[in-house]
Amino acid sequence: MSSAIDANAASREAILARVRSALGKVGNRDDARAAARTYVAARAQGPRPSMPVDLVGRFLVRAADMQSTVERLSSLAQLPAAVARYIDALDLPPALAAQKSRQGVCWPEFADLGWADAGLEIAPRPTRGGDRLGITGSFCAIAETGTLVITTGAATPSATVLLPDTHVAVVRADRIVAGMEEAFALVRAERPGMPRAVNLVSGPSRTGDIEQTIVLGAHGPFRVHVVVVG
Repeated sequence: MSSAIDANAASREAILARVRSALGKVGNRDDARAAARTYVAARAQGPRPSMPVDLVGRFLVRAADMQSTVERLSSLAQLPAAVARYIDALDLPPALAAQKSRQGVCWPEFADLGWADAGLEIAPRPTRGGDRLGITGSFCAIAETGTLVITTGAATPSATVLLPDTHVAVVRADRIVAGMEEAFALVRAERPGMPRAVNLVSGPSRTGDIEQTIVLGAHGPFRVHVVVVG
């Protein structure tokens, strides 16, 4: 996975180098990056809704509005049992029974949790496309909209977010920010090279293209379960 990420980064840099060459931009670009950051930081923000002091509470409400299910835990060690309870409580018709799977994949950061003790078979690897359950973390989350912010990387494969039928996302309470502006400021501050992609997830995948009827799971997970830790 890391070699693929490295290859993607090299390809991106090669493309940008050709663009810079065509524009006559040569030499070190650190000054240009610093100028761009200064420009962004100096721009006035547009009108924004007022936000409560309790950003965690606001996020949980808005995530539920987006048709995610939500739960809050006091520690990460409680996650396997919480996931097992969630899977067992799914009320699915017989035709979808296979989606109620106790097998799945997770990001490497969760590899050492007690999955087996909770009766789950969770492999710390990227999904290969056939996994029903994907467990991921998140870079941060947005209280205003109930949105998960997920950056791509070797240890944070986005396929685990997008391909399984059920996505369980872990959000750390101290990583919930007020709005989109704070989220992208955090990305710029902590990912100076910028990730290959930033995925914004607001509830399950859905579409209303056919007869304006909302259908879940059209382009990604049928369900998103958000677990806030802390």
